[in-house]
Amino acid sequence: MEPINGHEVPQKSDIKILVVDDREDNLFSIEAILEKDNYSIIKASSGRAALKILLQQHDFSLILMDVQMPELSGFETATIIYERDKLKDIPIIFITAHDYDEDYIFKGYKMGGVDYIYKPINPQLLRVKVSVFVELYRKNQQLMAHERKLLATNRSLQKEIEERRASEEKVRSLNAQLVENNAHLKAVNEELDRFAYVASHDLQEPLRKIMVFSDKIMMKETQDKETEKYFKKIVSSSERMQSLINDLLSFSRHSTSSSDFKKTDLCELVREAMGELEIEIENTGAQLNIAELPVIQVIPSLMRQLFYNLLSNAMKFRRKDVKPVVTLTAELMKSEGYEFPGKPIETEHFWLITVSDNGIGFDPKFAEDIFVVFKRLHSYHEFEGTGVGLSICKKIVEKHHGFIKAVGTVDEGSRFLIGIPDKD
Repeated sequence: MEPINGHEVPQKSDIKILVVDDREDNLFSIEAILEKDNYSIIKASSGRAALKILLQQHDFSLILMDVQMPELSGFETATIIYERDKLKDIPIIFITAHDYDEDYIFKGYKMGGVDYIYKPINPQLLRVKVSVFVELYRKNQQLMAHERKLLATNRSLQKEIEERRASEEKVRSLNAQLVENNAHLKAVNEELDRFAYVASHDLQEPLRKIMVFSDKIMMKETQDKETEKYFKKIVSSSERMQSLINDLLSFSRHSTSSSDFKKTDLCELVREAMGELEIEIENTGAQLNIAELPVIQVIPSLMRQLFYNLLSNAMKFRRKDVKPVVTLTAELMKSEGYEFPGKPIETEHFWLITVSDNGIGFDPKFAEDIFVVFKRLHSYHEFEGTGVGLSICKKIVEKHHGFIKAVGTVDEGSRFLIGIPDKD
């Protein structure tokens, strides 16, 4: 078989011809004439024998059938053959020893015959006629193969059209959902802004009063030591709550624009952060090693807060009886080939800023958890804090389209790797 567009079309060696004649010598004679063309010849000695063969085999390219046969004539056999749908497309050439009139010949054509061959058989004529109908059979098979292919393609296209329609409908539905979600998000953000306003005014005002009046009571000499202890706890808790509110306000600020970015000397921001931490640095005896830092496009206020939080953490989470040593470095890196934690940086180069310390460190399995808001690895009694500081750091870095990664080992310190895109 020769494949045509995925379907097989018969070659000469695959062509099957059924020869029907009640005389054995005629069967062998026809077989001998056609064997040169390498056809597959199946012989039947009667109409009934032919019908029996055709019950099991349907893939004949041509039937050569004698007209004059006992019991069932060629015409009668042809009538029965063409009653079956699977056989009605097989062409039949009638073989006859008589030159009948036109009415008789027309009867053969009406039965389904396609041509006549007269006895004695002319071998050359037989071969030519058989080859013509074999070629017609092959062409018909090719057309049928093409038709099957076209039908399959049409079904595939129809399915693709239906899938595309379904996809477009899904996209429309998702777009509608997205619009609805955006509207909801906008409403949530507005509500968050209102909360920030309330937190910055309404919540902090009662706290300030609690702290002021507690201080006034503590300044009096009438209270005993136990009462003074309780008031100190009230003031301490109030200060912690105020710190939490301030951190939440910092975390909730979300709107930034390109105009907020300015070319800034990071060394200057670190010096400002160190100035704010002057008392902590003095109390802990911390040693801060600050390398040369770049001048890059950042949001100054946010980057100052980033350095403040990281330096503050390095001193807060120090080991007992060990003075904290904090090292801050920066290195220009190629983005290509660097393994980014999360979304890659889109610029060709980025600044890798490293803040390392010799503090208590942390278990590496918590490297992601420490950036989750309110997530604390230690109790408040061990180390003060709100559990928001590193969450704010992550948010600041994300606003700069960068990344932050924590690396640590218990009792061997921590390293924070910050990637900031190098923009012109």
